[in-house]
Amino acid sequence: MFRAMMIAAACMFAAACTTTDTRLAKGLTTPRTGATVLLVKPDVQLALLTAAGLPEARADWTQQGAVNLESSLERALATSSYTIKPVNPEDVMGGRSGQLMRLHEAVGQSIISFEYGPYRLPARAEGFDWTLGDGTRSLADQYQADYALFTYGKGTYASGGRIATMVALSLVGVAVPLGSQQAFVSLVDLRTGQIIWFNMAIAGPQADMRNVEGADSLVASLLKDAPL
Repeated sequence: MFRAMMIAAACMFAAACTTTDTRLAKGLTTPRTGATVLLVKPDVQLALLTAAGLPEARADWTQQGAVNLESSLERALATSSYTIKPVNPEDVMGGRSGQLMRLHEAVGQSIISFEYGPYRLPARAEGFDWTLGDGTRSLADQYQADYALFTYGKGTYASGGRIATMVALSLVGVAVPLGSQQAFVSLVDLRTGQIIWFNMAIAGPQADMRNVEGADSLVASLLKDAPL
């Protein structure tokens, strides 16, 4: 049992800190003072990791995570020199909002795969060059806004059964993951759709978006070096 506890402690220690890695579009000019930045309601998907390792969606965690992240972002940007406007895309874009949020998720996952992974797309070898397309102009026109900050978070959290499985299998030297949480944020030029700044974070235990303190910690990491 002592060995199992030591293995569990080592696993927790290895994931103790939130890690981030930013990307900046080539030739970026810092947004002018006073520019309007839309703070788009975060897109969050959280699940319970069962003893068998299968994720079970948790609507309550998902909703709470989205609320916490949005509130933390608002507080973090309250002293910004930019005009920050919180926006729920469902209120202004109807059915197109879901498409835009799914597009941001898909593009963000592609950025993580090809900017952070071992393989690079030849067309983007010269620098960071990604876009959400000109569909973002509808937000620019609706709010007379210049930029938008999109946030996506996804994670799984171990159930009691999953933790018991980890302890049991650690006795025979088998490692069992206890879940993971990832988030990324994009600052988008609404007139062109270009992603001008991007950051991804692998959340540590102290950055649990299901509670206020954890969301604050995660947001502090996500906004590190943001040009806002």
